[in-house]
Amino acid sequence: MSKKLQNMDDIVRDARMKEEAENITKRLSHIRHKILVMSGKGGVGKSSIAAYLAVSLAGRGYRVGLMDVDLHGPSIPGLLGLKDKLLTTGGPEGKTFPLKYLPKLEVMSIEVLLGDKDAATIWRGPLKGGVIRQFIAEIEWMELDYLIIDSPPGTGDEPLTVAQTIPDAKALIVTTPQEISLADVRKSINFCRKMNLEVLGLVENMSGLKCPHCGKTIDLFKNMGGMTTAKKENLRLLGSLPIEPKVVECGDEGSIDFLGDDSLEYNRAFSQIVDTIVKVMENKE
Repeated sequence: MSKKLQNMDDIVRDARMKEEAENITKRLSHIRHKILVMSGKGGVGKSSIAAYLAVSLAGRGYRVGLMDVDLHGPSIPGLLGLKDKLLTTGGPEGKTFPLKYLPKLEVMSIEVLLGDKDAATIWRGPLKGGVIRQFIAEIEWMELDYLIIDSPPGTGDEPLTVAQTIPDAKALIVTTPQEISLADVRKSINFCRKMNLEVLGLVENMSGLKCPHCGKTIDLFKNMGGMTTAKKENLRLLGSLPIEPKVVECGDEGSIDFLGDDSLEYNRAFSQIVDTIVKVMENKE
């Protein structure tokens, strides 16, 4: 390639990057609060908490966007029963709109863009970062009170891109009580501090199972680990959630029907967590 053509390519690329940056800034200005849901390791229920937080906020009247940036293992469509849904486009410019899940909840995930739901997403860092920026810049989100971002476990490309692209986001870190999970959580906390990403607080998931026969709580993954870590790191413990078989069952079915059952200890604890998050984000605490 000649030097002249190379210079032309550089000019075009710079122009596109500038346009994307301007679109991101414009889009973010229409979103009041951004919450990045993180975990140090997989299997702690991070995606479930992100999904049910978004649903709960929408149920309280807030306009919510749920953005799934777990590009290799998206869980949000399955949890919300959206596996067979496709994005819609409209207007003369062919704009792309997120999925409308509830009147005040919109959802975006890489899975709704893929024709084969079982296809492996084999992407390197720069491509993943570009897709996440496109989710923000090119998707026609409504005016949002909250954008909930579900990231993959760890401190890799996806949370790094979010931290760099949305500097005013706050991190909600999910853990389970046992040490192997808490050790990875401490890495997530250090990541947030290095990236100047404010930590909203910790949520301890899978905190005990109530025996259906005797009513005694069984600490399958130990207990109090989240509280101990929160105190040590001078962070807020947003709450602890018990293991609830009904939540697991509904998650597999893509249903949120259990959220209306006030008899479940899980729902009562989750409602208190949402109350705390709203108070903090709305500066009422």
